[in-house]
Amino acid sequence: MSKREKTLSNILRGTSDTNISFDDLRKLLLFFGFQERIRGSHHIFSKEDVTEIINLQSKKAKAKAYQVKQVRNLILKYKLAGKEND
Repeated sequence: MSKREKTLSNILRGTSDTNISFDDLRKLLLFFGFQERIRGSHHIFSKEDVTEIINLQSKKAKAKAYQVKQVRNLILKYKLAGKEND
């Protein structure tokens, strides 16, 4: 199992939202075809077919739990887990 698959599995399980690496979450969104824009400490992600915009900030190299939950909801809503990079 690759690191990306392990990160995705941990996010979808929802049992360790406070223990997801910020960099791993960022890389996962980029893999799913999101565009990243950085404004100071804010990493803003958008994708053409996704109406929501995700704004991430790290907290001591970890993603914030509520932001992990937002990403999980997007993955489930748009069924991104089964898709390849657009």
